[in-house]
Amino acid sequence: MSSEIYFNDNYRDLSQQSGISAGFQFEFSCQRCHDTWRSPFEGYAGARMAGWLNRGASAASGLLGRLGGDVSSAADGLAGAGWGHARDTSLRRAVATAQSHFSRCPRCTSHVCARCWNAQQGLCLVCAPDTAAELAASRQRGLNDEVSERGYAAGRQQGGGVDVQSSTPLVCPQCRAETHGSRFCGGCGHELARQNHCTGCGGTLPDTAAFCPDCGHRR
Repeated sequence: MSSEIYFNDNYRDLSQQSGISAGFQFEFSCQRCHDTWRSPFEGYAGARMAGWLNRGASAASGLLGRLGGDVSSAADGLAGAGWGHARDTSLRRAVATAQSHFSRCPRCTSHVCARCWNAQQGLCLVCAPDTAAELAASRQRGLNDEVSERGYAAGRQQGGGVDVQSSTPLVCPQCRAETHGSRFCGGCGHELARQNHCTGCGGTLPDTAAFCPDCGHRR
């Protein structure tokens, strides 16, 4: 069997080294959508046996005494000594099975699941996006861009009627309520924006003037 192990950066080791639940399991992930696939759980007999011996030694500690501790230590030692080789062997089996669930893109070298694989092109969907999906997305982008441009043009037309010369406080000086640029305060009715230019002759009006000093037009 080859010593190479693939999926070296997109799998997670879920193995448990000790106890009666000891065993090997690995979780592989798609490098495009990040969906995962887990290998079947494989029990580690050496650690399981050590776990059962430890339980038995603990239960009979009064009868076995030091002998029970020596048996537990020996079992743990044997289980630990064989762990590394057993894990690598299990990982190779898991990788061999995972290769039927993932495809490796020859362009970007990513491992992807079946839903992220363009079988017709032999590439992942990052390197060879689905044509129908790209067409639908392009149409939607075009629609959004057109609506955005038309909305911008409509806003420019509306902006022509906005008085940009007069300044309106954003907070009412009378009641301290937010005004949001309105002419009158929504909290107390205080007039916030006074006309600075005469509607009759276009001259500048003093803040305290009720009539235009140039033409006499009422403010």
